Amino acid sequence: MSDNTGLAKARGKARRLAMQALYQWQITAGDIDAIERQFFEENDMTNVDQEYFSELLLGVLNELTPIDTALEKHMPRSINSVDPVERAILRIAAYEFIKRPDVPYRVVLNEAVVLTKKFCSANSHTFINAVLDKVARDIRTHETASA
Repeated sequence: MSDNTGLAKARGKARRLAMQALYQWQITAGDIDAIERQFFEENDMTNVDQEYFSELLLGVLNELTPIDTALEKHMPRSINSVDPVERAILRIAAYEFIKRPDVPYRVVLNEAVVLTKKFCSANSHTFINAVLDKVARDIRTHETASA
């Protein structure tokens, strides 16, 4: 396995756990530092990009207003009316679009769709893909121009 494949898998696991931790925060409004600690204690973090997990989790909360604004611009309803799992996935992807230009937008989009297909209802991925594609075109204009 190449280093890139290992990193991709470790980041994929980080995204999944960050989505679950964000979901928990959205449902409980609990202390995010306590939720982060809980995830480190209760999950096997050996093959997880732990720094990326923490960055996604804390970064989404630190950038919540610009993230939600970027998302709602391309949604027919408010972000808070979206299913909590879908909302967590959307927020993580939007964070990556905004703060992680080193991660290609197609990777971010694909990872979000994979999570949606695994954890959400049957056709949710269509909604997620449509919203995130528009957000990517707003934020990553140079990168998406050739797409």
